[in-house]
Amino acid sequence: MSKPPILVTRRIPSSVLSRLEEACEVDLHDRGDLPHDQLVTRVAGKHGLLSVVTDAIDRSVLESGRDLKVVSTIAVGYNNIDIAAARERGIVITNTPDILTESTADLTWTLILGVMRRVVEGDRLVRRGQWKGFALDFMLGSDLRGKQLGIIGFGRIGRAVAARAPAFGMRVSYASRAGRPSAEAPLIPDSRLLIPAEPMPLDRLLSTSDVVTLHCPLTAETTHLINQATLMRMKRGAYLVSAARGPIVDEAALVWALENRLIAGAALDVYEREPEIHPKLATFENVVLSPHLGSSAIETRTAMIDLAARNVIAVLAGQPAITPI
Repeated sequence: MSKPPILVTRRIPSSVLSRLEEACEVDLHDRGDLPHDQLVTRVAGKHGLLSVVTDAIDRSVLESGRDLKVVSTIAVGYNNIDIAAARERGIVITNTPDILTESTADLTWTLILGVMRRVVEGDRLVRRGQWKGFALDFMLGSDLRGKQLGIIGFGRIGRAVAARAPAFGMRVSYASRAGRPSAEAPLIPDSRLLIPAEPMPLDRLLSTSDVVTLHCPLTAETTHLINQATLMRMKRGAYLVSAARGPIVDEAALVWALENRLIAGAALDVYEREPEIHPKLATFENVVLSPHLGSSAIETRTAMIDLAARNVIAVLAGQPAITPI
């Protein structure tokens, strides 16, 4: 009996590739991004598709892949997939939840510390040979202790970010993606601790938080959630942090807010038109920019890829998906 053909759009660890090759006939693209027109062509006749968040799995891809039974994305978010079109065709869509929660929460705190304590700015200064020695008033940043952390999007990652806040002496507030107070219990169980978190409407969260961090999914509702109007509501000494999805932030509006000193700084791991960024963002010393590193730990990425592969194998073997959307 022949093996079901699948398309894998990125290089993956050899151990996972070997597992896939035991169960499937693998067409592997391992030379960087797979252009969309080639994706449309190569998905034809395939029963499975193992993809990443930068692959646009739109209607044209799904129409070409008329034999597809499963699309498995190596990500939590799936805004790049036309879910409605997939459901019309009975295609199972899977993602990789939970695995990257802790890594992304760690990266979020890296961004918070980096921008508030001016670590990245200081690194650039030292590398330029401009450090002249210790001074009491040199590169003063902001303490975290006693400040309010405002979390927009209180799912797995938002809660993991909140769970780390007591270590830095920060109190937590949160808003649902729609800006309404969440119905979730205001205590976050984390190992031995119960961490208080106050639900707030979006307007109040923006106007009272010293750090606003984004962890909501990208939807029509959250696209450009951070815009001129919402940035104007933030405290003048506040910082904006995003490790969610780039288009949640209107980058032109963020540049405008920074130019007018409406906020103290920003730290971004994701961008509106990745890998492009608004050119002016790179000109601000009070902005930290990282290249979409949220889940980029060896252990996390390997586990995500392994789960995505197991989803493909399970569905093509006639079994339920492990983590269906």
